[in-house]
Amino acid sequence: MRAMNHDEAHGAFRTEQQAREAIVETMRSLAQHDLNRGKSGNASLRWHRGAADGLLLTPSGLAYERMEADDLVWVPLEQPDRPPEAEDELLPPPARFDGSYLPSSEWRIHLDLHRRRPDARAVLHLHSPWATTLACLPRVQSEGIPAFHYMVAVAGGKDLRCAAYARFGTAKLSELTLLALEGRRACLMAHHGMIAIGADLRPCLDLAIEIEVLCRLYGQALSIGEPGRLDDAEMAQVLAQFAVYGRAQAARKTPAR
Repeated sequence: MRAMNHDEAHGAFRTEQQAREAIVETMRSLAQHDLNRGKSGNASLRWHRGAADGLLLTPSGLAYERMEADDLVWVPLEQPDRPPEAEDELLPPPARFDGSYLPSSEWRIHLDLHRRRPDARAVLHLHSPWATTLACLPRVQSEGIPAFHYMVAVAGGKDLRCAAYARFGTAKLSELTLLALEGRRACLMAHHGMIAIGADLRPCLDLAIEIEVLCRLYGQALSIGEPGRLDDAEMAQVLAQFAVYGRAQAARKTPAR
């Protein structure tokens, strides 16, 4: 595994304390966006210490209104080899971590995403109401959320996938979630919730908000009738426009040299 440069490992934050405080602030903000309640959900942010690549992760079983920056857990990406775990059994905590609390039970998903996805500097997993509701429907589990609205492209494709079900805290859940996220920035998780990745905490949170709004709109549309769908050709055009959305304005603000 190659070493990460400073920007890859630290993003917008200059110190670990700043990064920790930003994670806590993000998790406490979830309630006001109606994305989470109590202890459910978890978040991570890529962070290295010296030559050791790793991530900061929310602890297990701690309500976010009581969480402090020092409660977060640092988990190195490099972990000692262990005998293969049963894919459907609850994983023990990682062999190496630094913190007063155990890391989130979903530590394996975060670790695997930070290892395999360079674009996943921040990872946010939520049990938001509408995403979780739809992720319990067999129809959504089999076909995801189709292109009923062009903003479905915000997740990175022509539909919003739903990862197949596996028990929480298992290696199988991580495997299935990463499969659903191939080439995407967000997905639903059957009988569970949603997950979003981003270049930093704010874009990751913004994406999660967009996904929850889309889930609510799709649920509302289904309650009235069968929503129409945009075809693949139209969604290809939408995705092409999304690829440059906002860049032209940014370029105009760049001073000439």
